[in-house]
Amino acid sequence: MSTRSTTLQPTAAVVVIGNEILSGRTRDANLPYLATKLGEAGIRMVEARVVPDIQVRIVEAVNALRSSNTYVFTTGGIGPTHDDITARAIAAAFGVPFGRNAEAERRLRGYYDPEMINDARLSMADMPAGAELIDNPVSIAPGFRLENVHVLPGVPKILQAMVDLLIPALAGGAPISSSALTVFAAEGELASLLAEVQLKHPQVDIGSYPFFRQGRFGTTIVARAPDAALVQSAREALEARVLATGYEWMAFDAESAFPSHS
Repeated sequence: MSTRSTTLQPTAAVVVIGNEILSGRTRDANLPYLATKLGEAGIRMVEARVVPDIQVRIVEAVNALRSSNTYVFTTGGIGPTHDDITARAIAAAFGVPFGRNAEAERRLRGYYDPEMINDARLSMADMPAGAELIDNPVSIAPGFRLENVHVLPGVPKILQAMVDLLIPALAGGAPISSSALTVFAAEGELASLLAEVQLKHPQVDIGSYPFFRQGRFGTTIVARAPDAALVQSAREALEARVLATGYEWMAFDAESAFPSHS
C-alpha cells in the first residue's frame, strides 16, 4: 500500500517494450535502475507500463504518458531485428516522418569495419524526423529523444551507461529522500498506525510492504519525500508509534536493505 502526496517535482513514466518481458523469459532490470537514478535527480517516477512489440500498443502508451508527465522513457525495441519496431512506433505517435538519421548512420559506419556493415545494422539509424540523438558509450548505436520522450535500448548494461550520461542533462528537483524501518507485525495490525502518521505528514509518501520470512510476518514501512526534514519527522513519528506498540522492529538506512516482497 502506498499513499502518494502531491508535489511540484518533475515526473517520469516508463514504457517497457518487449514480448520477451511479457512472456516471462526475460526479467526486466531497467525499471529499478531508472527509478533509482531518476529519484536521485529529483524526478519522481509515477507510472510504468509493459507493452508487447505491437505498434498500436506502443503508440497508445507513449501518447497517454507523454501528455501527463515531464519525461517519458521507453526501453527496448531499437535493435537491428524485425521485431525492433519502437523507433517507427514513436514516429507514428508523434505523426512525423520516419527515415534514416544521417548522424546516427555516420556513427555506425565509423564504429563497424566496412565488411560488417549491413542493412540490419544500418536500420538502427532509422528514426523519427527531428529526433535528437542520445549517446551510447558501449555499442555506439544511439538512442534518441523526441520532445519529452527518451527512447533507450533494452540491454541493461547499455541502458545504464546511456542513462548515466543522460540524467545530468535533465531538469530535476530536490533528490527524493527516503527512510525505512521493518516491523515484525502483519500489515493489517499496523494499518491504523500508518493512517495516523500519514494524516499528520501529508507531504510525505508513506508506503507499507508486507513480507513473510522464516515463519514470521513483517512489514517494511517507507517514508519518501523531496524534503529530508519532512522524511525525518515522519520517520521519528513512525518509530515512536511502533515503539509504543511493543512490536519488534529494526531500522535500515537504505531501501536496498529491505526484505523483498513475498
